[in-house]
Amino acid sequence: MKDIREAIHGLATPFKGEKDRKRLLAQIGDVNYVLLGEASHGTSEFYTHRAELSKQLIVEKGFRFIAVEGDWPSCYMLNRYIKGYPDSGSNVREALGDFNRWPTWMWANREIMEFAEWLRHYNKDKPHHEKVGFYGIDIYSLWESMDEIVKYLQNKDGSDLTAVRRALQCFEPYGKNEQSYGISASLYGEGCEEEVIALLRSLQDRWKHLQTQDEAREKALSAELNALAVKGAEGYYRTMIRHDAESWNVRDRHMIDVLEKLMEFYGAGARSIVWAHNTHIGDARATDMIEEGMVNIGQLLREKHSGNVYAIGFGTYQGTVVAGTEWGEPQEVMTVPPALPNSWEELLHREGAEDKLLIFDNEESSLNDVTIGHRAIGVVYHPKWEKGNYVPTVIPKRYDAFIFIDQTKALTPIAAEQMYV
Repeated sequence: MKDIREAIHGLATPFKGEKDRKRLLAQIGDVNYVLLGEASHGTSEFYTHRAELSKQLIVEKGFRFIAVEGDWPSCYMLNRYIKGYPDSGSNVREALGDFNRWPTWMWANREIMEFAEWLRHYNKDKPHHEKVGFYGIDIYSLWESMDEIVKYLQNKDGSDLTAVRRALQCFEPYGKNEQSYGISASLYGEGCEEEVIALLRSLQDRWKHLQTQDEAREKALSAELNALAVKGAEGYYRTMIRHDAESWNVRDRHMIDVLEKLMEFYGAGARSIVWAHNTHIGDARATDMIEEGMVNIGQLLREKHSGNVYAIGFGTYQGTVVAGTEWGEPQEVMTVPPALPNSWEELLHREGAEDKLLIFDNEESSLNDVTIGHRAIGVVYHPKWEKGNYVPTVIPKRYDAFIFIDQTKALTPIAAEQMYV
């Protein structure tokens, strides 16, 4: 343990603001993918630090879009507001109104509201092809994405509706109940896989045939990515009934597919920022996930784009967080207790109760062969079961850099009753 502490002491430097972010940007260099993690979905500082880093990446390095661990339809509504499209909400609260499915606080919060306003202002006087986008790359929007496809096609030629009608008819018996569909598809072979593949094919690459660089082209992309979300969700719910690890893989591979499609849409040389939990952006091969046969965004991108990816993890010693005690239960502000002894977070705290930046640019680091517990808090959290919240991790192999915030506080959700005030 003494050697580990000495290695941490040699790596850790104070993290105080813009000057330290600039040092981090210099390390990032010219990569096309910057992955910004978080150790929870309900901590204010993770959101605000990611926002400040993203601003600098956009302004100083020309990054074109942000892809987040959120659903395509709700994030696309916010994207429309950020880009100043018509009928995208008269204010940012309205633009956040589609984040109405649990956990609502994950994106409908004051921290995102302030960042969205900055993005809208940044985009205001720019031509369409220079505006920065904001998109969701997750997999849970099966029903919402179907609805959006219908809206997109309702004014099109009637023949365009054939594939979506067949998909709707296939899913209709399940009453928008994902578990019911998953059981039927997985156990009884009564799924809708063929219908959703046909739906995706009917909408695939339509945006490529539009020569304009305006909203119509992006709407066509959105229709395709809603179809891709339907396909991904169908596979996810069908798989999760029997194989938890494989359903995780379906989800992260889907997020890669969406990300790559966005890179194609933005054109040669496009550069993207990804916001997702540490468990998605940190290389799975440096954790015990590999023992379960699990992959994630960080691993898949590094394998496909070696040397062109920079992953930054986040963590905290103690504070407060927004989470629920069970899936779908009301959000609560919970206490995050001091990190367990000899965990990554506790060792960093022991070096001094201050925020720290660690850059792992030394391949010979003595930490490269050390597995240390690293805290991960989900949308469901039980502080009293703290021991189960740690992922065995080889930190320098999981991330390229790490930002440690010693004391953190819960983010500020926008309550549903305030959304349209």
